[in-house]
Amino acid sequence: MTIRSARPEDADFIARTILSSQRGYRPRGWFDVALGWPEAQCRDFVARVAVARTVSMWHVSQFLVADVDGTPAAALCALPAAGTGPAAWRAIEEVAAATGLAAPELEAVRRRGAYTGACWVQGGEGDWMIEHVATDPAYRGRGLVQALIAHALDKGRAAGFAQATISFLIGNEPAERAYAKAGFVFAEEKRDPAFEAIIGAPGFRMFTREI
Repeated sequence: MTIRSARPEDADFIARTILSSQRGYRPRGWFDVALGWPEAQCRDFVARVAVARTVSMWHVSQFLVADVDGTPAAALCALPAAGTGPAAWRAIEEVAAATGLAAPELEAVRRRGAYTGACWVQGGEGDWMIEHVATDPAYRGRGLVQALIAHALDKGRAAGFAQATISFLIGNEPAERAYAKAGFVFAEEKRDPAFEAIIGAPGFRMFTREI
């Protein structure tokens, strides 16, 4: 196993990582709901976001990848929490324009994606944020997530951050166990019945740890 920074040629793997991590233990995640498209079309759009000019939390430059025998097997993103929301939407707007998505449909994407607003929790402006953690099912059980988190924490520490955060769906027990093993502890959660009606999970939980 080797840990490295993601590269543009990893865009499809990063897209699959983002979709898988957003879904967690449920069949749909944020992009599935917001875009409302079939799997292949969603993955293509997210892959374009991953290499857009706009650098967001979905950009390849923010990801670490664990390779096993030269094959990408797991990934996560790690970056400052400040400004992640606006940057994410700018990246979507850029790719929407480049792919000819009409303004009314872009507005529909924004409207459909707003369902997370009442229960999303993430790090504060001064925190180091770890997100979009996922492992290819064929490579689970090899300690890849723990290795990636350790590298992500080192990266945050080197950048001068004192606290890291990580958020996940309430009820995602494997994720919760993995993050607790990495030294994270419960900090906050938010629940929303409307969110649960769409996704099937009560809301989001955030863990933190010093770095």
